[in-house]
Amino acid sequence: MLETQRSYWRVRLSEIGARNKARAVDQKAMKRLKENYRKWEEQILEPWLKSSPELDKDFQTPSNIKVGRVYTPLDIENFDPVRDAGLPGSFPYTRGVYPTMYRGKPWTMRMFSGFGTPEDTNKRLKYLINHGETGLSIAFDMPTLYGYDADSERAEGEVGKCGCNISSLKDMDILLNAVPLGDVSTSMTINAPAAILTAMYAAVGERQGVPLKKLRGTVQADMLKEYIAQKEWVYPPEAHMRIIRDMMLFCTKQMPQWNYVSVSGYHIREAGADAVQELAFTLADGFAYIDLGIEAGFKVEEFAPRISFFFNCCMNFFEEIAKFRAARRIWATVLKEKYGVTNPRALLLRFHTQTSGASLTWQQPTNNVVRTAIEALAAVLGGTQSLHTNSYDEAWALPTEEAVTIALRTQQIIAEETGVADTIDPLGGSYYLEWLTNEMEERAFSYFDKIESIGGVLAAVKAGYLQREIAETAYRTQKRAEEGKDIVVGVNKHVVEEEPPISTLKIDLKAQRRQVKRLKEVRKQRDNAKVAKALQELKNAYKNPDANSMYLILKAVKAYATLGEIVNVGREVFGEWTEPSLL
Repeated sequence: MLETQRSYWRVRLSEIGARNKARAVDQKAMKRLKENYRKWEEQILEPWLKSSPELDKDFQTPSNIKVGRVYTPLDIENFDPVRDAGLPGSFPYTRGVYPTMYRGKPWTMRMFSGFGTPEDTNKRLKYLINHGETGLSIAFDMPTLYGYDADSERAEGEVGKCGCNISSLKDMDILLNAVPLGDVSTSMTINAPAAILTAMYAAVGERQGVPLKKLRGTVQADMLKEYIAQKEWVYPPEAHMRIIRDMMLFCTKQMPQWNYVSVSGYHIREAGADAVQELAFTLADGFAYIDLGIEAGFKVEEFAPRISFFFNCCMNFFEEIAKFRAARRIWATVLKEKYGVTNPRALLLRFHTQTSGASLTWQQPTNNVVRTAIEALAAVLGGTQSLHTNSYDEAWALPTEEAVTIALRTQQIIAEETGVADTIDPLGGSYYLEWLTNEMEERAFSYFDKIESIGGVLAAVKAGYLQREIAETAYRTQKRAEEGKDIVVGVNKHVVEEEPPISTLKIDLKAQRRQVKRLKEVRKQRDNAKVAKALQELKNAYKNPDANSMYLILKAVKAYATLGEIVNVGREVFGEWTEPSLL
């Protein structure tokens, strides 16, 4: 099976290489252009360079793609507008997943929010909705991300510091108080305990009278990315993949509008990957989840539409746009050719974008307003379905209301004032952009082939291959900045002396005390015998590889078993995992 899989990547890579070297149909026009280019170099360019030399710098993208002086049809002789670009809403979806894109509906403005207690975050969510946000996105603190209750020793000093703390269903009730779950879609950035938070969301929805089938939103749940980049796992990889399978089965049947995996390149990029690696590793993870669904007995058409993606958008404007266009084309092509998908809806790569956190600087932080605006514009021109814009103060702390309002207004100005959303894929057909899209596609397929030669994504994670690739890229990037080869304004050029220039949001220990107090009340008021029974049933389900643990997780949540208690059941059954040494 492995050799068959690898042969697909090899054959496809060979086809792409041949396509990129193919000759144009109109050879006479190409001949004239070549002659014109030769004369331009001799008669205009060379004399100009003698008196006005180019800058002494490396003209390349952050992915080490050499950038030419100028691009012409000669660089895309192979370009077939039907095969390679198509039209919006049609295969291969290079130009967008929907026929009207933003002319029919603007992208969802989904600002990432979460800090302190559930009450604090609930207030921020309502503030953003009142200021024009069109979708909710919730961040959780480190104890929640790792599956520890607020009163755990491991949670000391971290409760509410980098997101909202959730220790039980009671917290989720408060977090979503007066938020109409039947009318909004919610994204939750949670991975290791994703099944538990999904169950809590479902339980609150039922209490609001919203049937599970009508709940809309996304839970990240991308554990492969955790092992590759973010490092917030709890169990060994196989155990987490089994729980994702259970979520996939449960949500496909019970919550058909819920995206149970958001395949996340964002954290891969933040860990130090370049754009090509983000593209390749993210899509490789996506294909692994497709394989997981097939192994669970589903047809790809049944579950692929509920797999969404989450990409980063960094500062190299054209590379980011090319990345998004290549991602859509690769996903649709592979699902059609390799997996035999015929349903157009199952071929769509729908994605959320967040502007880069790594590009934000604590020096001259107001410069970050400009960086975020440029990145947001690239995401829109790349065809994102939803967007979060980072706040200028996030290199210092969680954002203040003032900063998050500016970030939201950035999106609204792009949508309402610039006109870039009036036509679809306005940069499509650019010689440079089409060449760069092809280049990124080809480099991504080279990575797919390498990953399969190792034995697939899981084997590559266990071997440390993907982690080493990212670490080496991060090192090269940092070294280039330190040597001044890559300019970061305010950091290694145009530097000024400055005092701490902004006020920041501060989370004090009151949040932890409030959460611990509520947790004690929950344990005191609940039926502990009912909790113990639910946890034992979950334990039995975990031990049975054919059982679906999601139903038992939901039962435990409704009995007010805490997040930590539920996670610890898995720790007992599955154990823990240590990453291989990378150096």
